[in-house]
Amino acid sequence: MLTDTVQGPNCPHHWLQVMTSNREPIKLCGGKSPGQIVTNSNTVRLDYHTDDEGLSQGWSLDYSTHRVKCPFPGNMANGRVTPILTEYFYRDYIFVRCDQGYKLMMDGQEIEAFSTMCQSDEKWHLTLPKCHIIDCREPEPLLNGGVTFLSGFQNQYRSVVQYHCNEPFYTLLGGINVVFTCEADRKWRPNNDIIVSPTCIPVCGQPTKLIYAYQRIIGGSETPDYAIPWQVLLSRNGQRGGGMVIGDRWIMTAAHVVVVMGNPVSKETIRIYMGLTDVNIRLGSPVLASSVHVHPEYNNSNSVNFNHDIALIKMQDSVTFSSSIMPICLPAAGATYINGMMGLVSGFGITEIDDRRILTNKMNYVHLPVVTQETCSNSITLLKRTRNGVPSLTENMFCAGVPEGGKDSCQGDSGGPYSLREDGRFWAAGIVSWGIDCGKQGTYGVYTRVANYIDWINKTMQEN
Repeated sequence: MLTDTVQGPNCPHHWLQVMTSNREPIKLCGGKSPGQIVTNSNTVRLDYHTDDEGLSQGWSLDYSTHRVKCPFPGNMANGRVTPILTEYFYRDYIFVRCDQGYKLMMDGQEIEAFSTMCQSDEKWHLTLPKCHIIDCREPEPLLNGGVTFLSGFQNQYRSVVQYHCNEPFYTLLGGINVVFTCEADRKWRPNNDIIVSPTCIPVCGQPTKLIYAYQRIIGGSETPDYAIPWQVLLSRNGQRGGGMVIGDRWIMTAAHVVVVMGNPVSKETIRIYMGLTDVNIRLGSPVLASSVHVHPEYNNSNSVNFNHDIALIKMQDSVTFSSSIMPICLPAAGATYINGMMGLVSGFGITEIDDRRILTNKMNYVHLPVVTQETCSNSITLLKRTRNGVPSLTENMFCAGVPEGGKDSCQGDSGGPYSLREDGRFWAAGIVSWGIDCGKQGTYGVYTRVANYIDWINKTMQEN
C-alpha cells in the first residue's frame, strides 16, 4: 500500500510504476490502496520514483502467486496417460502409452514415444496423439497353397489365419493344421512352436482316376486321362523313351535311355513331355533338362550289362502338380517285392495291333505280376543256351510278366514305371530296363529294383 505524499494522487514528485509484459504500465501514488491487481504474468517490474521535493513515507505491498494450470488431458482410447494427477501445472510433463497391440499415431505418422509439457499459456505444447491398432501386413504367401482368415480383418492385431494346401495334389508338411496369429510384435506367430513356416509338399501316387480292371505296351490298353499322371515321355534326339515324375523338378528313368556309346547324352538333346496320354493331341511345349545324373556304377558299353540301370534328370523349371501331372511315391525303407503282386506298367512304346507291332502315340498300360527271382533267372539261363548277348540278372533287378506271354513292356517303354499299389498309393517299384522278345512265351520283362537305390536317389536330389 502506498503512503501519503504532499503532492497527492497526481504523482508530480513520487510514484510507483507497475509494469507487466502484457499490459500498459500502472502509475500509483497517494494514500489510497489501488486494491488487488491481477497481473496474469509470471514477471512484474516495480519502479519507484522520488525527487528532492516533497516528503514520502514510502510504500508497501502484499502479493501472492498462483501456478499456471493446464486442462486435464482426459482418457485415451486404447492407451493411457501418465502420470495421473488431479491437476497439471506449468512445466508438468505427461506421457502417452498405447495398449498392447496398438501404435502411437500423430499427423498420420507413427511415432515411437510421446510427451508434452504444460506451457505458461495454460496449454499443452503438443496435442495428444491417437492409438491405432497395429497390423502384421499380408501373411506370407504359401506356394501351392493359400491362407484363410479365421477371425479379424485387414491383418490387424489378434487376427487369426489358417494355411491350407491345394488339395488333393498337395498337403501340409506334418499333416497338422497351421494357424497363425497377428501378435504385438507385428509378426504372424504360429500356434505351434514346432512350425517355423508352413510348407506344402506334393501328394504322391494318388491319381484322381483309378484303373480298376486288369485288362490285357504289348497286350495292354489305352490309358484314360489322369490315371497314370507320373508317366513321362522322353525324347532324345528323336528317340523315344519313358520316365516318371518323382519330384517337382525331378524325373527318374533308365540309365540306358540317356547314355549313348557309354557317355551320358547332352542335356540339350533331351525333351520332357508330361501330362499327356495322346502324343498327337496334347504334345505341347516340352520341359527342358538342367542336368542329367547317371548312376556312377552303370557301365553298359556292350549293351549286355544292365546292372544299375537308373538315372535322374533335373528339370530347368518346377512343375505345379494337378490331375494330369503328379509324382509317384518312392519305395519306403524295406520295401518288398512279393511274388504275384500285381504291378502297373505304362508307356508310349511299341504295341501290337492286328498282329503288327507299331510305335503308338497313345499311352498304354498293362498289369503284370512280380515273378520270383528263381523263375526269372531260369528263363534267362534257357535263353543264354540258344542266344548270344543275353544280359545277366542281378539282385538290382526283378522280373514281371506271365509265363504264357502276350503281355509285356517293349521298345520305347524303357525308363518308364512299374508301379505297385499299397495303402492307397502307387510307388515306383521298378524301371523298365530290358527284356528278350517282347511278350514271348516263357520270357519276362526285367526292371531295375528301385528300392535298392533310395539312398542314391535322395543324395542326388539333395546335392543338386
